[in-house]
Amino acid sequence: MASITLEHVTKEYRLGKLVTLKDSLGNALRSLRGHAPRARKTFRALEDVSFELQPGEVVGVIGHNGAGKSTLLKVISRIVTPTSGRVEVNGRIAPLIEVGAGLIGDLTGRENIYVNAAILGVSRAEIEAKLDEIIAFSELEEFIDTPVKRYSSGMQVRLGFSIATSVESEILIIDEVLAVGDLAFQRKCFDRTEELIKRQGRTVLIVSHNVRQIERLCSRAILMDHGHIVRDGNPTEVCSEFIEQNNERIARQHAASVASLTRAQTSGELEVASVELLDDAGNVLESTATNDPLNVRLTFKCHAALVKPEIIVGFHTTDFIYLIQLSNAHLDTRPDLAVGLNQVTCRLPRLPLAPGVFCVRVLVLDAKRRSVFSQDMLKVFDVRAPADIPAARIPQIGFVYADAEWQSVAMRGADTPV
Repeated sequence: MASITLEHVTKEYRLGKLVTLKDSLGNALRSLRGHAPRARKTFRALEDVSFELQPGEVVGVIGHNGAGKSTLLKVISRIVTPTSGRVEVNGRIAPLIEVGAGLIGDLTGRENIYVNAAILGVSRAEIEAKLDEIIAFSELEEFIDTPVKRYSSGMQVRLGFSIATSVESEILIIDEVLAVGDLAFQRKCFDRTEELIKRQGRTVLIVSHNVRQIERLCSRAILMDHGHIVRDGNPTEVCSEFIEQNNERIARQHAASVASLTRAQTSGELEVASVELLDDAGNVLESTATNDPLNVRLTFKCHAALVKPEIIVGFHTTDFIYLIQLSNAHLDTRPDLAVGLNQVTCRLPRLPLAPGVFCVRVLVLDAKRRSVFSQDMLKVFDVRAPADIPAARIPQIGFVYADAEWQSVAMRGADTPV
């Protein structure tokens, strides 16, 4: 028997303000006159969602903000009722959703433990047996008999997390709560969650924007978009698709606003007519992959001749962290730029950028290194993971990707190889 079953679940919300007495009277009068009442617009947070979770299965849910992830967890946790469809849950649920939101400010931390545990269906005897453990994990021993209204927001969430994870349940629902408190406490939260998942064999449904956590913790991943499930399967493959989607979305957003983000600094002698990215076959690209060859073709419109100018092509992030600069200054025979259109191509045999969204910058200096033209974000493009490496397996920290050779030797003693 499945732990969680959803069949064709849809959840609609009405948009706009609450219906006032005036609105109700107006609609009543319209009905008496034979007219339909004014309908408020609706928004479908979930639409025709169906899937099952088997006992002991650990499933991660990912997607952009507004994809329906949190609504899905609230429907399963019975916090909200679906508009249509069937939800069946077999087993006690411990929901870690909006952790700390149910604490009562005028009660002490200790009193809130008892109240929240009772709401989660835990008996007083059970909670008394775990009281010391809950307090110790929250690291709030000194403040446990202080009213919660005097706690910081971080302290409240730590207490809520400690209570929720102490509940003996068959099903654990987690919504973005692995980034609680400071870095040391975040590590504790992750270790506690990993213990609940791997050692206690619970059925787990977890929402997180951290794809590395989803890939590490989960045996299956679900990608949601605008209330629909668009992919359900292997965590590495699903997380890689999510990363690619995010990068494409960022690239489109920045490309649409390039003109307003930066302006050219120019002497008036030259302007850039176009910046194109091409593969070695001459095909124009809007995206490329790490370690693939890349050609950056610049078309200049020169209003005055330039003798042996230095041309610099650079790459930077969308928040203007400058990463790479490629210059023709080392060439003994730099070409002149004549009045009119001139085309210059810079080729990288292997693009060393990690997956992400990047921008092209161009600088032109004359023979005396006087600045003739300079502009950032002339082209926005997306870099995908190499074909042989899933995006979710590439470190998320850092912008440059380099091939490396790894060697491992098992050691018997301090210096002696086996």
